[in-house]
Amino acid sequence: MRSTLVMILAGGRGRRLHPLTKDRTKPAVPFGGVYRLIDFTLSNCANSGLRCIYVLTQYKSDSLIRHLGLAWRIYNRELGEFIDPIPAQQRLGANWYLGTADAITQNVELIKRSGAEHLFVFSGDHVYKMNYQLMLDFHREHRADATIVALEKPKEVGRQFGVAVINDESQLVDFQEKPRHPRPVPGHPDVCLTSMGVYLFNVDFLLDVLEKDSRTDSEHDFGTNIIPMMMNMGKVCVYDFCNEWTHEPRYWEDIGTLDAYWKASMGMLELNPKFNLFNPEWPLRCYHGQYPPARTVFADDEQIGFTGNVLDSMVCEGVVVVGALVKHSILSPDVRVKCYAEIEDSVIMSHVVIGKNAKIKKAIIDKEVVIRNAAVIGHDEDKDRKRFHVTNNGVVVVPKGAVVEA
Repeated sequence: MRSTLVMILAGGRGRRLHPLTKDRTKPAVPFGGVYRLIDFTLSNCANSGLRCIYVLTQYKSDSLIRHLGLAWRIYNRELGEFIDPIPAQQRLGANWYLGTADAITQNVELIKRSGAEHLFVFSGDHVYKMNYQLMLDFHREHRADATIVALEKPKEVGRQFGVAVINDESQLVDFQEKPRHPRPVPGHPDVCLTSMGVYLFNVDFLLDVLEKDSRTDSEHDFGTNIIPMMMNMGKVCVYDFCNEWTHEPRYWEDIGTLDAYWKASMGMLELNPKFNLFNPEWPLRCYHGQYPPARTVFADDEQIGFTGNVLDSMVCEGVVVVGALVKHSILSPDVRVKCYAEIEDSVIMSHVVIGKNAKIKKAIIDKEVVIRNAAVIGHDEDKDRKRFHVTNNGVVVVPKGAVVEA
């Protein structure tokens, strides 16, 4: 894989995830207790043998760059391996990155200097597991100039992404970005083939297309401009991201909204989760702080004894639950839950303190929040909307560093 280079697009603002993206780029948003969204793409790279990786950053990237330094110093530069953050630098003029393709165009010198034959382009904010070596094998077998990855999704979901139409040889014959009426898969009128934003290109072919696109006033976007242009300039194939045994679509989520974030988080707490974190054959790397083991504590307060109970939940290192009840929730590192508090169907990020008798339900609590004694979140929507952002599905989001009074 030394002839293969990776560029990860990690500069997204993630407006629909605000306030989680108020102080950080979308790929740096915490997810699954100990991970950041970018950890899943980087873990796929590590497990697929990809060792030459540039992470293209732009919007509020300090948190992301710090995380890369802490969690991903695993490659040996003396052997030609690296994971390097590349901030937007206005290399070709006065503009920052104008679109996904422009981010690559502004860094073509890195591609040329690498001498790579193939370039993978990934988004840094998707949750999935994928062996990219299999995609490269498919690309070579089909003698493609470009390969995109797609999977079957309901048509209403396809309206939010690019939709591919292929022939019997897996060659792309039509592509529409966020179509109002997606073309269905033959024989399945309610399903369409949705692009995952995972691309593989022959470098020479890509550079020709990017150079042509740079001379236009397009949006410089892969889905809107580059992929349709490639169909007219070379052979574009589609790699179907399905289980080779059952032919069912594999797990892939673009955590694009707060409701999607909450739903995906709760999905990991199912008895048999579709996205399984516990697979030793496909390890997911992240940064682990220096915290003691999690523990529950019997609270003997006011002569009323109550044991800390945690049910159907994920609890990370450094968490202490003192005489409180936690149900179907995710507690990230270094969370303190004091006696008689109740937490249900919620995501609690790192360094949060939850006071005595507090009640939290169906909420996302960002880092470093202090919830005072007897504060209530998620039980009175009208009251919550006056203080916090509440999603269409009723998920309450408390921003980083907030202090919530009773």
